[in-house]
Amino acid sequence: MPGTLNGLRIVEFAGIGPAPFCAMMLADHGAEIIRIERPGAPALPNDPLLRSRRSLAIDMKKPGAIALLRDLCRGADGIIEGFRPGVMERLGLGPDVLLSNRPRLVYGRMTGWGQTGPLAHTAGHDIDYIAISGVLHTIGRAGQPPVPPVNYLGDFGGGGMLLAFGMVAALLAVRMGAPGQVIDAAMTDGSALLAAMTWGMHATGLWQDQPGTNFLDGAAHFYDTYVCADGKYLAVGAIEGPFYATLLAKLGLAEDPAFTAQMDRAAWPALKQKMAAVIATRTRDDWAAAFEGTDACVAPVLSLAEAPHHPHNAARATFTDVGGTLQPAPAPRFSATAAAAPRAPTVPGADAAAILASLGYDEARCAALRQAGVLG
Repeated sequence: MPGTLNGLRIVEFAGIGPAPFCAMMLADHGAEIIRIERPGAPALPNDPLLRSRRSLAIDMKKPGAIALLRDLCRGADGIIEGFRPGVMERLGLGPDVLLSNRPRLVYGRMTGWGQTGPLAHTAGHDIDYIAISGVLHTIGRAGQPPVPPVNYLGDFGGGGMLLAFGMVAALLAVRMGAPGQVIDAAMTDGSALLAAMTWGMHATGLWQDQPGTNFLDGAAHFYDTYVCADGKYLAVGAIEGPFYATLLAKLGLAEDPAFTAQMDRAAWPALKQKMAAVIATRTRDDWAAAFEGTDACVAPVLSLAEAPHHPHNAARATFTDVGGTLQPAPAPRFSATAAAAPRAPTVPGADAAAILASLGYDEARCAALRQAGVLG
């Protein structure tokens, strides 16, 4: 199947983390992604973030490199870049230049702080961006430091995925007659957006501005993880009344009157101790079997090694083998334009001949670029 984005050509300027994740999502669903890499740049073997691409290795410092890239962008629907503000402009590849050459171009920019603001030109990482957006403050146990949520919320949820949405939205606008435009995707903005529900609950008094004291951040006995007899963990998320009742019944706690005070914050610590003592009597997989098929909202906490083999994940093919590497499959799923199987990354620069031929470059011109050191 060609995928829902079949026919789109996107030029991706190589980076790490969120920008490649955005390009991966677009490539997963059929867009042609041409990744511009530095000759000899190191890369993880079979990196999932680099799958399903075509590759050009270009030394941008060599004469003729920028002209080549401008030619490539003239035939593109969009570009993705993740440099600090001003870098692309200094290269001669800024939005003013590329949109003047291609008015329909969607110019996607991925940064941590954004293109403007006092911090725009300073270094940072995921943990810094989600720190100033207020998101990191909400993650952790009461009285303990915030817990870094790997780099899921800044780099990927509030970064790459936000830019992927922006790219598709702007490309759709172009198809409907709008001009091309620049997308300023900042991880500070995106991570703040991910916390929209929390901000809404805080405004109405349903969320306290202290981590580890709310019903979704581990304070409540009915929404947390518990250690089992084998040292593995069980995830419990029984918020609604019927689900909570099923949870208590399966744990043998339905007759304990203390558990009727489900939403009494003052009772949560004691109720959590009681629940923890019960769950600690059996192994994780024993509990998983006991809760199988119920509406108690309980699931085993699986490791990376275990997750692909869970029956539900296996039935849905949530994970797939790409070139011998097990990795998440494309998502979401489309009924009429299903995503093709991902392809393993190519050697950097492997697609130069085909890409340059699509621009109308003849073999003599390509040979001259190789001789000049432009092409790796």
